[in-house]
Amino acid sequence: MLENYLPVLIFLIVGGVVGAMMIMTGFVLGPSKPDSEKNSPYECGFEAFEDSRMKFDVRYYLVAILFILFDLEIAFMFPWAIVLDKIGYFGLWSMIIFLSILVVGFIYEWKKGALEWE
Repeated sequence: MLENYLPVLIFLIVGGVVGAMMIMTGFVLGPSKPDSEKNSPYECGFEAFEDSRMKFDVRYYLVAILFILFDLEIAFMFPWAIVLDKIGYFGLWSMIIFLSILVVGFIYEWKKGALEWE
């Protein structure tokens, strides 16, 4: 039974060796001339003026969640649109309910002011 896994083991070993060889080739043959300019943090062309651990406004996260929400909505709508003629009215009403729940959530976020910037 273990002989069935031998090709997988060989594949993992060969992949690990090839990956390690490529990384080591970069370290051995690559030029290494660090100076203070290369080692300094790059931030839009000027020196950093605040701590990198500063607090972000919660609206950044709300907008990110809304983006993911509508991105997933589109991801669900493509396969639904392709098989709509096969799934009939059940699929149509299922998608209408799904979209109405998303619209209710969007209206809730809008009324709470998550999309307003100061």
